[in-house]
Amino acid sequence: MKLAILSRNPELYSTKRLVEAARERGHEVQVVNYLRCYMDIASHRPSVMYVGKRLEVDAVVPRIGTSHTFYGTAVVRQFEMMGVYSVNESQAISRSRDKLRCLQLLSRRGIGLPVTSFAHSTKDVQGVIDLVGGAPLVVKLLEGTQGIGVVLCETRNAAESVIEAFRGLDANILVQEFIKEAGGADIRAFVVGQKVVAAMKRQGKEGEFRSNLHRGGQAEKIKLTPEERSTAVRAAKAMGLRICGVDLLRSNHGPVVMEVNSSPGLEGIETTTGVDVAGKVIAYIEEHAQPNRTRDRIKG
Repeated sequence: MKLAILSRNPELYSTKRLVEAARERGHEVQVVNYLRCYMDIASHRPSVMYVGKRLEVDAVVPRIGTSHTFYGTAVVRQFEMMGVYSVNESQAISRSRDKLRCLQLLSRRGIGLPVTSFAHSTKDVQGVIDLVGGAPLVVKLLEGTQGIGVVLCETRNAAESVIEAFRGLDANILVQEFIKEAGGADIRAFVVGQKVVAAMKRQGKEGEFRSNLHRGGQAEKIKLTPEERSTAVRAAKAMGLRICGVDLLRSNHGPVVMEVNSSPGLEGIETTTGVDVAGKVIAYIEEHAQPNRTRDRIKG
């Protein structure tokens, strides 16, 4: 099988592991910088061009960076128009990158979430704060990643100031209840198809409520409860993602989903759990990759 890993950096751990896993299983694989791709749109024979040649592949693995979602998903969509199998489809990637839309879809499916509010006007700050149960609460930039743009507000005055400051910069934000009982820890469940293939608990460093490994958090292998496993799989299905990382918090009312990541990193999860996640991704593609196969039917 001819595979293309859509990634800007062939030296990234995740990219290298996917290449290694594909070659170990006898596939021809190429790393393609999707920002260097260009497309023939108005043609009876749609194509994706790269370094002057038409890309001819059987399947693609999108590793689209958050800051390049628009162009990256356009490239994936063009491959779909060509009948090429994409392990995560363009619409599903776009859906998961819009945090508000993601939460709305999860809520519609009855999946556990933190109490969340969203508003445009600073005149509604008091109502937004009351909606999530008051302080302490968490304010999140919709465009933030890796814990950047996430602020814990311990008092109502602090919350008002942060919300007004963000809105003064015309930034879109979510306001969420603070899950104190999580103790600065979350769970990353890595979903491949309809299964959680690996899971780890990430614990924030002392005094830090964000558990991101990029911010100094520590990780350990963890066994999920049946409810946590089911929640992660249902969240992936709600997004239409075949491969994703689902971030959960353990709350007093059960697991709640914080985020669904369409391009989850492999280094932390493989190092922590010892699971060959890259190999499981390639095995899934082997089983399901067929020309013109699209299962994305979720609306919204």
